Amino acid sequence: MMDEIGKNLLKEVAELDALPVGAYNIRVNGESSERNTTANIDIVSKEDKSGIDIIIRPGTVNESVHIPVILSQSGLKETVYNDFYVGEDCDITIVAGCGIHNCGTADSEHSGIHRFFLKKNARVRYVEKHYGEGEGRGKRVMNPTTEIHLDEGASFTMEATQIAGIDDTIRKTTATVGENASLEVQEKILTTGEQNAVSDFTAELNGKDSSCNIVSRTVAKDKSTQHFSSTLIGNAPCSGHTECDSIIMDGAKVSASPNLTAADVDAGLIHEAAIGKIAGEQLLKLMTLGLTEEEAEQRIVNGFLK
Repeated sequence: MMDEIGKNLLKEVAELDALPVGAYNIRVNGESSERNTTANIDIVSKEDKSGIDIIIRPGTVNESVHIPVILSQSGLKETVYNDFYVGEDCDITIVAGCGIHNCGTADSEHSGIHRFFLKKNARVRYVEKHYGEGEGRGKRVMNPTTEIHLDEGASFTMEATQIAGIDDTIRKTTATVGENASLEVQEKILTTGEQNAVSDFTAELNGKDSSCNIVSRTVAKDKSTQHFSSTLIGNAPCSGHTECDSIIMDGAKVSASPNLTAADVDAGLIHEAAIGKIAGEQLLKLMTLGLTEEEAEQRIVNGFLK
């Protein structure tokens, strides 16, 4: 059973006050704590390394899988490998995410390697939230790796959020997109203090009429640093768009490196990158409504990351 710290982390990363309906695997301090399978979704522990296989039967719709990870033991470092096999014509939601509570002096670290294999016309909404807390001197480190493979007509939507408490993170996402398949990524990151965040995306558009849209919205405060890198490779008639939009505050540092490679005359690829401070007129407008400068800044940041 989880203690109050674990329950709070579970609520933060998966919005759960109790065990979810459907399939789930809840990992606590390096061990599987709770698990449930359904007639259409099986979860099997790997035999050769830490992690699980999630097998989803063809035609499964309106079902969900929750696989949150909770770390409350200072100094715990783990690497977990989770593979998702999604059958043809599925339409499901997968909720992941990791919460770290560190009140000790040693660093706590979770590295999650998630691989997704979507068969023809399968659809997945993948929600991943990372959260850290605790007053200890030990760092809270999160290094998620996401590998996505989309067969013909498949669709994958990824919603990745890191809003508080993660000291260091390297977020690496790679994808291969087949014929008439689509990838949509929405990333939101807030860094404060001396935190560091790196996001690295690479998508290969290999099939005719494949598409990809990657949008990263970030805020860097205090002395934190952020780096965004994205590479779109168009190997067929396709459409791709990558965008990084960042607000920089205080003494923070933000860099962006969008890259495009077209290997087909009908590959249409676009990149955008914008880094800037909060506009003075926005602050003044809110302050005339009675907000302090700090309250106005927070209101703008919250709206930007919503």
